[in-house]
Amino acid sequence: MKIGAAYPQIELGGDPVAFDRFGRALEEMGYDHLLMYDHVVGAVHENRNPPMWERGPYTDKHPFHDPLVAFAYMAGITKRIELMTGVLILPQRQTVLVARQAADVDLLSGGRLHLGVGAGWNYVEYDVLGQDFETRGPRLTEQIEYLRRLWSEPLVTFNGRFDRMDRAALNPRPARRIPIYCGGFTEPAFKRAALCADGFIFAAAVEGALQAWNRMQELLAAAGRSVKGFVGHYIVQDDRAGGLSLQETVNNIQRWQAAGGTRASIVTMGRGFTTIDQHIGHLQELRRLIA
Repeated sequence: MKIGAAYPQIELGGDPVAFDRFGRALEEMGYDHLLMYDHVVGAVHENRNPPMWERGPYTDKHPFHDPLVAFAYMAGITKRIELMTGVLILPQRQTVLVARQAADVDLLSGGRLHLGVGAGWNYVEYDVLGQDFETRGPRLTEQIEYLRRLWSEPLVTFNGRFDRMDRAALNPRPARRIPIYCGGFTEPAFKRAALCADGFIFAAAVEGALQAWNRMQELLAAAGRSVKGFVGHYIVQDDRAGGLSLQETVNNIQRWQAAGGTRASIVTMGRGFTTIDQHIGHLQELRRLIA
């Protein structure tokens, strides 16, 4: 099983030096991938209808880097570590532009990009980017097909509900099939992944993640697909103050692997760390236990 870590952007305050150190340290410690979350803008939650706090935790006070831009930088300072969005909020973006950016990150990194995509929850973000929040689910499904065609075909004509192209193409295209994983918490997200994705990113406490993984395997079987080759990616986290202990983290990764999971990302946010050294130190201790 491949093991990586999520970049703790909330606690590192957009510090470019911390980002550089974190990526280099992950590679040096032998971790397999760096995962990054995504938001273009944060919004004030107060006095919104529907209420923002019912949908997600982040506000205008939480810093985020753009994952694909950040990965272009990381590709230049690392040699081996894989780069994963977990998840990129695809329906609020122009599909062809994402296809171009992702293809370049994959080419420039030597084939290290893994594209996790999801529908998101921040309707203010959709508004400022000029996209329709209410149709994000159907658009995401269409976008996955469209991305694959843009990356693989020398000339594309596409007539979808949300995107159209008349005999045009990306050039250069990626040298391989970039894997696309879905993420989310709902039955529609699971069904979408079972029909058209290469894997799923589960972000929940371990019992919830295992239950969702079981459901995903049922949906894969119903779609006539084998679970073999389908990536089950678990973001190792806990909602308790202070987070999981070192041994709890190891135990949960072992449970995920025993259940057939193929990847895990360790979260160091929420532990009260205030410096990049503390985040790296925690991952060093875990690497020794996992090894």
